[in-house]
Amino acid sequence: MKPLVRNAALSSYVELSQSVGIDPRALMKRVGLDPVGLTAQDRWVSGDAVTRLLELSAAAARREDFGLLLAERRRFANLGPISLVLREEPDVRSALALLVRHERVYNEMLRSRLTETNGLATVRVGLELGEFHESRQAVELAVGTFIGFLREFLGPRWQPVSVCFTHAAPRDLTTHRRLLGPVVEFDREFTGVVLYAAELDTPNKLSDPLLRDYARQYFESLAVTTDTTELDRVRELIEVLLPTGRCSVEQVAGSLGVDRRTVHRHLATTGETFSGLVNATRTQLAEQLVANPRRSLTEISGLLGFSAPSAFSRWFREQFGTSARDWRTRHTAGAAPAAD
Repeated sequence: MKPLVRNAALSSYVELSQSVGIDPRALMKRVGLDPVGLTAQDRWVSGDAVTRLLELSAAAARREDFGLLLAERRRFANLGPISLVLREEPDVRSALALLVRHERVYNEMLRSRLTETNGLATVRVGLELGEFHESRQAVELAVGTFIGFLREFLGPRWQPVSVCFTHAAPRDLTTHRRLLGPVVEFDREFTGVVLYAAELDTPNKLSDPLLRDYARQYFESLAVTTDTTELDRVRELIEVLLPTGRCSVEQVAGSLGVDRRTVHRHLATTGETFSGLVNATRTQLAEQLVANPRRSLTEISGLLGFSAPSAFSRWFREQFGTSARDWRTRHTAGAAPAAD
């Protein structure tokens, strides 16, 4: 299974990259992500691609604190619809428990757990990547985001008892201590945040009891049975996987946590087929991409998942009745008068 994350996981990535002197577009292209797609924060993208992007960015910028710097730019709303519910929870314990329990609605990679013992509370943080590769930056982004979440309720000056990582310490700890607190430990047996359990009883000053039930009802309406949203999820996954060249029903099924027969069966109940959805998605994307003269047809061929430009050319002529080059020329010519 290949876990997905919301585009919001890369909120402010472009701005941060530019501020540290690296090219976000080039790096995103290397892992099969599109900067333009970041404008749709609720779209799901490959968690593996996001993790690799963060590592490439840290290396390119020579900043071991890249993940933390991205966490610093996080906002409460980046969590998506669940943020509306969290704001109305009565205390920190309730809000944190809800965030942990519903982590898969905003990040399928994240595996967190809240425990309390001997007056201390520990939020253990881990990532389930689907395959092993370096994930230091993604881990530190997740931990930094949890710290930011707790400060929303406990105040901007709140400090944890300690923050622990299983990986080794960076050469420079300045950013880690500034953002995470004075006690940051490395090469520990777990990754997570330790705080006083009593702090979990802190009342949520943002909460309005009259709005709490409405917020929960709204959130639950967005998380109704997968039957109402699975078709859209399959479409989104197809769009995510096409540029990787690995858009298959097996890949989609793995990301959804089911087998290929389940995907086929569900699509059949809606009158759709997997190959039909792939073709429809390609057609929609092709119209958008070919209309942009700044993209080469070879680049578009790759973005649509074709193994060679010649295969894309044949497919395009079958779908549109003309070559991609001629279609682009007519489209551009037809649009020019409207721009005057």
